[in-house]
Amino acid sequence: MRIGIFDSGLGGLTIYRTVRERLPAYDYLYLGDSARTPYGNRSFEAILKFTTEGVEYLFSRDCHLILIACNTASAKALRTIQQKLLPAKYPDKRVLGIIRPSAEALAQKSAGSNVALWATEGTVRSESYPLELAKLAPNLHLAQLACPMLVPLVESGELEGSGLDYFLNLYWRKTLALSSRVDALLLACTHYPLLYPAIRKIIPPETEILIQGDIVAPSLEDYLRRHPEIETRLSRNGKEDFLTTDQTEGFDRLASLFLGRTVTAMRAEISP
Repeated sequence: MRIGIFDSGLGGLTIYRTVRERLPAYDYLYLGDSARTPYGNRSFEAILKFTTEGVEYLFSRDCHLILIACNTASAKALRTIQQKLLPAKYPDKRVLGIIRPSAEALAQKSAGSNVALWATEGTVRSESYPLELAKLAPNLHLAQLACPMLVPLVESGELEGSGLDYFLNLYWRKTLALSSRVDALLLACTHYPLLYPAIRKIIPPETEILIQGDIVAPSLEDYLRRHPEIETRLSRNGKEDFLTTDQTEGFDRLASLFLGRTVTAMRAEISP
């Protein structure tokens, strides 16, 4: 019984990389819906449909615990899946997201702090982070900014250079226009950690940069510790497999960039 990792494409590999480094004993199956990426500008209905299909596919491949390693899918599909799909069809299985633990990490900042996040348009429009922080830390001041050019730059391999610096400076200026002081910046898109060195050069050292993999991995470890009824059912052979709904050659090439090692994926045919 494996841990499933679902993402709209490749970005979730930054989450998976950190999770596997922290929890190497378990067996993992990663599914990237690369044929229908990006999710960021899709409708709520489309994202719910695609995410549900991906989750059910992973269930059919012996995944009893699934982590949706995508901010947009976590924002727009997770709650419906947890509240409707699981009780009706899969009461013994669990699906987790990455927004709640990320919001909890922001909520640990002292009251009155100014925090910001960079994300896709879909994540920002969902208002998921403001809703979570309103419950967890109502005294925090949150500025959200959609950064639509960063994902294409990452997937084009543009991890440094003047073109990237132009957009990072642009987005930082826009962030400061929303909040004159930023104590912490959450990179709330799973592609963005690959840009961390370039982002760190642009953003002043007094601003803390939060990377989701560093938040989600210990959160998942804590979840497994608190839920032995799930943890004891998971197989422990240290194996990993990768699936993509698109052509495997392109996935393999970009996945190697995300993981820093060679990846060989298989094609997944997901039926509605």
